Amino acid sequence: MNPIANISQQFAAQNYKLTPQREAIVKVLLDNEEEHLSVEEVYMRVKTSYPHLGLATVYRTLELLCELHIVEKMNFGDGVARYDLRDDHAHMHHHLICNVCGRLEEIKEDWLLELERRLEVEYGFKVTDHRLDFKGTYKTCKQNGCKADKQKQAVS
Repeated sequence: MNPIANISQQFAAQNYKLTPQREAIVKVLLDNEEEHLSVEEVYMRVKTSYPHLGLATVYRTLELLCELHIVEKMNFGDGVARYDLRDDHAHMHHHLICNVCGRLEEIKEDWLLELERRLEVEYGFKVTDHRLDFKGTYKTCKQNGCKADKQKQAVS
């Protein structure tokens, strides 16, 4: 089943309609899946198809998508809410976030399954979802950052 049809079914199951405006917002998220767009970025991209669509509609639609567990609202420490489509997988993917350049990379593998099994056996706690963000610095950024720091010190 294609993603739009699947999302339309999720809407219908909760007695909502996937209106053309909502569908346009979903398509923007699907087309930019790896970018983790903010509300404003979604708004700017959807305005090309629906110039009369208001920012408030985008906010409301994204919140509804969160309530329906179609997207996950995330904050990567920069104070901006970003939206990430949930996969058909049982768990969210994980992220590598560079402190220097801000690059965000996804890890689709779930390395925590064994830990989840142990939590269930040892503590009687069944994990239904998790999210893990790794913050650090890529080797290339660290090398370039050191050069940039040396240049700043030489100028000072």
